[in-house]
Amino acid sequence: MLRIGLLGAAKIAPSAIVAPAKAVPEVSLVSVAARDPARAKEFADKHNIPRFHDSYEAMIADPQIDALYIPLPNGLHGKWAIAAAKAGKHVLCEKPIAANAEEAAAMAQAADDASTVLMEAFHYRYHPLAARMAEIVASGELGELKHVRAAMCFPLPLFNDIRYNYSLAGGAMMDAGCYAVNMVRLLGGPDPEVTSAVAKKHGDNVDREMEAQLRFASGVTGTVNVSMWSWKLLDISCGATGTLGEMSVFNPVMPQAYHRLTVKTAKGKRMENLGKRPSYLYQLEAFTDACLRGKPFPTTAEDGIVNMRVIDDIYRAAGMQPRHPA
Repeated sequence: MLRIGLLGAAKIAPSAIVAPAKAVPEVSLVSVAARDPARAKEFADKHNIPRFHDSYEAMIADPQIDALYIPLPNGLHGKWAIAAAKAGKHVLCEKPIAANAEEAAAMAQAADDASTVLMEAFHYRYHPLAARMAEIVASGELGELKHVRAAMCFPLPLFNDIRYNYSLAGGAMMDAGCYAVNMVRLLGGPDPEVTSAVAKKHGDNVDREMEAQLRFASGVTGTVNVSMWSWKLLDISCGATGTLGEMSVFNPVMPQAYHRLTVKTAKGKRMENLGKRPSYLYQLEAFTDACLRGKPFPTTAEDGIVNMRVIDDIYRAAGMQPRHPA
C-alpha cells in the first residue's frame, strides 16, 4: 500500500486526490494537515479520512505516511517538498512545481539525494488525449511542423485570490501559463527559447494576462496566451500547424469533462475523442506505479525545472521578475 497524506485542505484536493484514491486499490489516503487544525479535522470528517495532523511538520514526521500530495500555494511548494524528501517521503506536487527554476532544481536535488519520487501534478499529461496529441504531431500526418500554440484564458476577477498574490508566487503565467508552456513543449519540443513576451498587470508585480512567442531548436515557432482577466474570457485550447494540415484541441486540460480533437488535412477532417475517465485517476495510478515499482513518468522534477526556466524567461522578456518562494 502507498499511504498518502494531504498537505493542505485545498479546494482542488477532493477531485485531485480524495476521489481517485478511492479507485486505486493500492492507495490509502490516511491523513490531512492544515494550518488550522480545526479545518483539517473538518476536512477529514467530511471526506472520511481516518486521521488529521495539527501541523505540516507533524505530518512530514509521521512514519505511517509514505507520500505527500502538496496542493499549497505556489510559493510554498519548494519548502515543503524539500522537507518531505529529507524525511524520505515521495511527493506529488501541484503545478507549477516551484516558484522559479532555481527552486525547482533544489527540489529535484533533494528528491534525488533521498531516492524519492517527485512528480509535478500536470494531470492532463496522464490522460490518453495528451499522448494522442503528441502522436499525431510526431507521425508526420501534419507534414513538417511549423507552429504550435496553447491558450489558457478564463475569468477570475477575484483579486483577493491567492493567484493574484505576488508573495505566494502568483500570476497568470504561473497559474494558467504553466499548463500552456507544458503543452507547447509537448507538441513543439522540450526546451524552447523565449523570443518576446507582453504582460498586462494587476498591480506592479502580478500579471493578469501574458502573451509569449517562442522558438524551438528545430525552427518551429510557438505562441502562449494566458489570462485570468481580460477581454478574452474563455479559451482553453492547443494546436499544431504543419505543411500538410492542422490539429486543434479544445479543453486539453480537463478532457474528462469534455474535449474535442480535430485534424484537418487535404484528405479531409476528422474528430477524435479519447474518453471520459478522469485525468486525476490516471495520474494517481502513475504516481503509485512510480513509488511502488519505480516506473518512469513524464512530469519529472527535471522536466519541471525546464518548464520553470521557460516561465522565468517569459517574465524577464515581459520586463518582470520571476517569482520567488514565499
